[in-house]
Amino acid sequence: MLFVIHCIDAPEGAALRDKMRPDHVVHVRSQPVAVKLAGPLLDGAGAPVGSMVVIEAEDLATAKAFVQADPYNQAGVYRRYEIHAWGVPASKLA
Repeated sequence: MLFVIHCIDAPEGAALRDKMRPDHVVHVRSQPVAVKLAGPLLDGAGAPVGSMVVIEAEDLATAKAFVQADPYNQAGVYRRYEIHAWGVPASKLA
């Protein structure tokens, strides 16, 4: 199942983001989820203000565990995040 993770940075998130990036990348590459699409959300000047990630995970619990264990989240880069299942159920395509 696909999940969209929408994260909004804390006020000090930009400074923490650079510091935590190496650990964040290791985390993303070592998890039992498949990252389908990911990147920073930018303000009008091009500075990061959050992140958007689309993952394929077994269930919502796995998606939550992925975000909760992310070094960005644990270090306080994110002020808040939301996770939503995403996609059209196969039954609706017929």
